[in-house]
Amino acid sequence: MRHILSLASTILLSACVHADEPIQIGSRLELFVDDHLIDRMSGGARLQLHKPERRNVALVTDQPWEGNANPYRSFFQDGDRYRLYYFGHHYDVAEGKLSFPHEPFTCYAESTDGIHWTKPELGLVEFNGSKRNNIILGPESIKEVTVDLLHIAVFKDSNPSCPPDARYKAIIASFEGSRALYALKSSDGLRFELLTNKPVITNCAFDSENLAFWDSARGEYRAYFRDYLGEIRGIKTAKSSDFVHWSEPEWLVFPDAPVEQLYTNQVMPYNRAPHILIGFPLRYTDRGWVDSTSKLPQPELRRLRSSVSPRYGSAVTDCLLMTSRDGLTFKRWGEAIIRPGPARTDSWVYGDNVIAWGILKTKSDLSQAPPELSVYVSEGYWTGQSMKIRRYVFRIDGFVSVQAPLGGGELITKPLVFDGDRLEINYSTSAAGGVWVELLDLDGRPLAGYQESDCHEIFGDQIERIVNWKSGDSVSDLAGKPLRLRFVLKDADLFSFRFR
Repeated sequence: MRHILSLASTILLSACVHADEPIQIGSRLELFVDDHLIDRMSGGARLQLHKPERRNVALVTDQPWEGNANPYRSFFQDGDRYRLYYFGHHYDVAEGKLSFPHEPFTCYAESTDGIHWTKPELGLVEFNGSKRNNIILGPESIKEVTVDLLHIAVFKDSNPSCPPDARYKAIIASFEGSRALYALKSSDGLRFELLTNKPVITNCAFDSENLAFWDSARGEYRAYFRDYLGEIRGIKTAKSSDFVHWSEPEWLVFPDAPVEQLYTNQVMPYNRAPHILIGFPLRYTDRGWVDSTSKLPQPELRRLRSSVSPRYGSAVTDCLLMTSRDGLTFKRWGEAIIRPGPARTDSWVYGDNVIAWGILKTKSDLSQAPPELSVYVSEGYWTGQSMKIRRYVFRIDGFVSVQAPLGGGELITKPLVFDGDRLEINYSTSAAGGVWVELLDLDGRPLAGYQESDCHEIFGDQIERIVNWKSGDSVSDLAGKPLRLRFVLKDADLFSFRFR
């Protein structure tokens, strides 16, 4: 079967006219999160979206200054410490009325493993006459302008030129007068002030989590935030060289994706491959009060919320995956990676299933297993007195794979030029499955010594597996020369590859 696929691929490739320049991948990690490197797939091979696995509750917002209405959070690793920024807010619902027992705050938590989190007493902001809390920003913290502490995301600036007093940054909304974003800076990640007294981005809605980061692959800052196109909630982006002067915002482009309401974006560079941007947009769906709406959990509370605004009871939310290589055009998958799940208390609620901004590398629950990627998801948005932040995990690079059934399938890349001595793959097979790698010239002819029949069958489940042929594992004689890769899969997933 594999040899029939090989012959067919060689014939097809030989008939092609190669107009595209080879893609220079050097020694960087490449993920199969889109078809950027794929020329063709055949047999049963296809791109398969993967969903993260549910793990522990990382944090409960059970303090009086926190509450049940804080879905936006930002996570990042900072040396040997993990940091979490989130806001404290609470909704009380009565017939036809929504009230707030306290002003919103920005709160802080930290962890040594990304799994168990603590709320340190910081002594920075007063709540009910005491500073014994983990609040870092309150209504009076920024004196020069009234800011909205509900729509903020903090990050550590990795720009080599960043001054020490601005190592931690954020953009934050202000709805005072016209809507605008202001830039904040901090030397320690706890005490923030305005970077400039003037707004840095204007004329958009900004009524979601507003975020920005240093894009090392493109050497610029990028910001992502919410706006409306008519009544459609969407995402815009802008870029900057100094975090103060920003380009005119542009709408993100989603080729071949349907028009959908997108609440958040959560765009970030993927740490292992920073030229690829990963986003987890929250999808908002409101069918109105139809038959299934009344059969969702907590119908009485749902109708009470509807008395304030119909959508508060009928809208539901789930989370998607999108990826980009230029920061503007994104491949967006239609299938949710976080579903609302089984009907239960604290589920199927408008504002739930928000993946926080940030992906953390954490230890696996399994002894000797490789690390995992943790993301953090909101549960129980305004259904009780507090909310949960639950941890979910992906395998390393495990967002999308090239997957084939036991009957087999294959992928052939576009022409590539690499640097390095060895080919490394991130893969998983069944006990009966396998992966074979063949190196081809531009016309699809197998290169001597690197044919499928020369490749030792690869089976198992590893993040970094060196490919071996009968002659050994060195490919240094092909470095710098245009070629194609042919992956043959049988009951297997291929997540990523790189040359080292």
